Amino acid sequence: MKTLMEVMPLEQWAEEVEVESGHEDEHALYEDTGATDAEDGGTSGRAAGGYEDPDAIKLYLKDIRKYPLLTREEEQELGRLMEQGEEAARSKMIESNLRLVVAVGKKYINRGLSFADIIEEGNLGLIRAVDKFEYRRGFRFSTYAMWWIRQAISRAVANQVRIIRMPVHVAEIAHAYARTVRKLTQELEREPFPEEVARKMKVSVEQVRTLSHMTRDTCSLDMLISDDGDDTLKDILRDDTLPSPASAIDEQRTRTFLNKCLSELSDTENSVVQLRFGLSSSDPRTLDSIGREIGITRERVRQIEKQAIGRLRDMTRSRISELADML
Repeated sequence: MKTLMEVMPLEQWAEEVEVESGHEDEHALYEDTGATDAEDGGTSGRAAGGYEDPDAIKLYLKDIRKYPLLTREEEQELGRLMEQGEEAARSKMIESNLRLVVAVGKKYINRGLSFADIIEEGNLGLIRAVDKFEYRRGFRFSTYAMWWIRQAISRAVANQVRIIRMPVHVAEIAHAYARTVRKLTQELEREPFPEEVARKMKVSVEQVRTLSHMTRDTCSLDMLISDDGDDTLKDILRDDTLPSPASAIDEQRTRTFLNKCLSELSDTENSVVQLRFGLSSSDPRTLDSIGREIGITRERVRQIEKQAIGRLRDMTRSRISELADML
């Protein structure tokens, strides 16, 4: 079974438990779309296979500022219209939150993806958040969307192919293949078949298999890399993004604490929370689908969820000293 921390960062846990709270300075968050290294031609503006046009980035940032930010009431109204199938409402919700993607994406600069790719992946996460947004829960959309945006960008960064030396035209093809696989994986929620990638790229299946082998080539960590024959590849490689042992222990303790809280819920509350937040499946479930599975009404599921969140909030507050010791 997945733990809550594996599918939901601690920040979102706090936002879900404290449902009445939101971003105190949400407008400032959306306005955080100023100059970046990508605009200035810095290192973050260089894509894996070439140079990123800073003028294109500036034009995009200028263009998205024309979409006005939404109030809580407007978000609720758009959510209601989207539920009725209004495509225009969906488009407006996406466009009005493009600045949020930029604000979140800036934190991922210099992690292996160009700024344009970061924004592209973040926008896919934003679209997913819009499609899953449930306005009746009363949350501000940004509280919900930030997790999906971060997840999409983080997954793309993690899946970024290693740095390899190859001719520029070959590197560009390999980069296009990697981007296509990432996008299809997010759209299909599984790894795409070679035939699906081939149709998307408009190439043959055999060419896709060749690209797949090309991007999966590996080399031994014991490979000698110095002229004197003393230094190996593993001697110069170090992943600074990995958590320290102390951080790993802290995270495990936090997971233990959260799981302990969940174990004190009733069986029905526990089931609803697990299904609602995707703890026992790949995706969070809707109220309707949970109700059908458990055999109760949608409204009853909502009441149980609210009751469970309230109990978790009380448990979190009463054990704040214990949590502080763990952190």
